[in-house]
Amino acid sequence: MYLFGASGHGKVVADIAIENGIEITAFIDHDVNKTECYGFPVIHNIIDKEKPLIITIGDNLARKKIAEKIANKVEKLIHPKSIISHTSKIGKGTVVMGGVTINADGFIGEHCIINTNSSIDHECHIEDFVHISPNVALAGNIYIGEGSHIGIGAAIIQNINIGKWCVIGAGAVILKDVPDYSVVVGNPGRIIKKIK
Repeated sequence: MYLFGASGHGKVVADIAIENGIEITAFIDHDVNKTECYGFPVIHNIIDKEKPLIITIGDNLARKKIAEKIANKVEKLIHPKSIISHTSKIGKGTVVMGGVTINADGFIGEHCIINTNSSIDHECHIEDFVHISPNVALAGNIYIGEGSHIGIGAAIIQNINIGKWCVIGAGAVILKDVPDYSVVVGNPGRIIKKIK
C-alpha cells in the first residue's frame, strides 16, 4: 500500500496499517526534499498504479484535489481498537483512528478522517472529505456536509445539520444548525465569519 502524504498524519495512518498487517511500500509526497518518513521511503510519483493507497493529508480540500486525480484503488483503514456498529457504513479512503466509536446506522463518506477517541452516535451522516478531530462528541442524528472540519473536543447536540466546508472551532458547543461555509467558535457556538 502507498500512503499519499509524508507527514505526522501519515505516521498515524501508517501505524493503523501496521496494526492491520498491511505492508507499506512507500509514502508518496510532492516535496522532493523528503526521502524518508517513519522508516519508509518517500517517492514523488506513483510507480505502481495497481497498488492500493490511502491519502494521508489532513487538509480536507487538498485531500479532495488529490482524490480527483489518482487512478489507484483506494482502501479504507480502521484501527482494531475502534468500536464500530455492524450497521454502520464507511466509505473508501476513510481512516478511523484508535478509540473511535461509531454507533448504529452511522454513515461515513469517502476520504474522511475520524480521529482519535471521537464519538459518533446513532444515525449520524458524515459526507465526503470531512475531518472529525480527536475527542469530538457527536450526539445522534447529526448531518455534516462535505469538507467540514470539526475541531478538537467540539460537542454537537442531537439532530443538528452542519453545512459543507464549515469549520467548527476547538471546544465549540453546537446547539443549532450551521449554514454552509461558516466558521463557528465558542460555547454556545456562534458564527464569526464565512469562508469564501
